[in-house]
Amino acid sequence: MNDANNPPSLYAAQEPIFPRRVSGFFRTFKWWIMAVTLGIYYLTPWIRWDRGPNLPDQAVLVDLAGRRFYFFWIEIWPHEFYFVAGLLIMAGLGLFLFTSALGRVWCGYACPQTVWTDLFILVERWIEGDRNARVRLWKAKWDFKKWRLRITKWTVWLLIAIATGGAWVFYFTDAPRLAVDLFTLNAHPVAYATIGVLTATTFIFGGFMREQVCIYMCPWPRIQGAMMDEDTITVGYREWRGEPRGKKHEGTTGDCIDCMACVNVCPMGIDIRDGQQMECITCALCIDACDDVMEKIGKPRGLIDYLALSDEPLERSGGKAKPIWKHILRPRTLVYTFLWSLIGFGLIFALFIRSEIDMTVSPVRNPTFVTMSDGSIRNAYDIRLLNKHADDREFHMSLTSEELLRINLEGTDDVTVVVPANETKLQRVYVTARRGDPAATAGRTELRFWVEDLISGERAYTNSIFNGTGADQ
Repeated sequence: MNDANNPPSLYAAQEPIFPRRVSGFFRTFKWWIMAVTLGIYYLTPWIRWDRGPNLPDQAVLVDLAGRRFYFFWIEIWPHEFYFVAGLLIMAGLGLFLFTSALGRVWCGYACPQTVWTDLFILVERWIEGDRNARVRLWKAKWDFKKWRLRITKWTVWLLIAIATGGAWVFYFTDAPRLAVDLFTLNAHPVAYATIGVLTATTFIFGGFMREQVCIYMCPWPRIQGAMMDEDTITVGYREWRGEPRGKKHEGTTGDCIDCMACVNVCPMGIDIRDGQQMECITCALCIDACDDVMEKIGKPRGLIDYLALSDEPLERSGGKAKPIWKHILRPRTLVYTFLWSLIGFGLIFALFIRSEIDMTVSPVRNPTFVTMSDGSIRNAYDIRLLNKHADDREFHMSLTSEELLRINLEGTDDVTVVVPANETKLQRVYVTARRGDPAATAGRTELRFWVEDLISGERAYTNSIFNGTGADQ
């Protein structure tokens, strides 16, 4: 009976998890993915890409000051943000597709939390030993050896975290120049602040809040249930084959010998034999551990495996499971694939048909029109001309309308203007209607501004309105 003055706690203390080392196909596959993803993250800012004398030579660069995004030969301007939005939609649909087909493969293999946690656990294992050694060290008193091992581990973790934060800021400015500025303490305070924040989050999330991030902070475990069904291929335990479990010498009929190998290697600390659980990230390390045990005791592999729940009745009756492709190619995944492909082809099409020149027109509304000394009516427009080429271009400006209108450029008697390479230029333009002409006396007259690159022949246009004296009536 509990003491009334000391009621029981509603919260249980977090039990540390010490995953045991395991080898096998899925563990090797995870090592390769970790190497590739970390290599891409850390090395990409240092790749050079020659775009010409007037452009940065960093292959992947988010140029906030210049308001542009560079990705190898692709250059995205602010008004083309729909490309980024399309890529984000594709990423979401891709996540839905892979979850519907193969469960939480993103979480188990490529999620940054998983990748950096794997790296931190690898460092921990190198320094403190495998699972049993780490458990003993956790329970041991704080002596010189424990302090030495912990400080060594934390130091390596901190160096990895600093490298992680440092690599991130390299994506937003020239990496070699920023690296020198960082080491000489000449970088902008924002760079140091960003590195500090990312260093702290990487160190804490990868070292001390590993499974808690996946269970409590990430929303995806709660969403995945809507993306999966009984035909989804996910990590599961063949209970009909493994139960009843027990030690081999006890003469049990099931294949599971209750060795706890699957539990000991799980980075989330769960028992896959208890069925599908929100905490499971389908990393498949339990498959490697169980297959190793099955081989040692002379039992078939696959007691824990990637499987679909809809195959359970067939396998219980001694039949064979459906081929994997039948589980993957079903209406839900086909719809996701179609939508994903449709957006992808749309973005590629838009990328190839986009013009290297552009213009935007802003009519000057104060005043709406001006009456000149000869009685003609004049409107003013601010036209922003965009030149995406790597060299200066001469743009010829004109207009078309059903009524007679004349165009003039401020500061020149010509109708051509030079726009610098990879820049925009704001040009004030005047449009005039003669006294008594329909456009001068009417309220609103539609017109279309045209701009032509005199070198490439590319043209762009924008529709606008000419306001006559009738606009005040």
